[in-house]
Amino acid sequence: MTDDDLAARVRAALPGDGVVREVPMFGGLAFMLDKRMVVSVGRDGTLLVRVDPGRSAELLSIPDARPAVMGADHPMGPGWITVAADGLRTDGQLGDWLAVALEHHGRAGPPR
Repeated sequence: MTDDDLAARVRAALPGDGVVREVPMFGGLAFMLDKRMVVSVGRDGTLLVRVDPGRSAELLSIPDARPAVMGADHPMGPGWITVAADGLRTDGQLGDWLAVALEHHGRAGPPR
């Protein structure tokens, strides 16, 4: 189960110029744009964001952002950030993180 309110906000904010699919992944609901994950909504109201690994340090300086971990304690590495629910309260905050994810998505190249 995911945070339904956050999932609805992500759904409404994603651009309509690509094929968006919702796929259960990473213990949440991943939003895939043209076959690549952009973000995943967690059941606890967090957002897993795929970002440019070169911007990880900069983005981790933003309040409520932390390195993403999978499971108990497996770091996902640069390019994966979890944003706490407190950092997603406004549409502006969510929009900023989606913009970062979509920017990386556009540069990531075609899906494998």
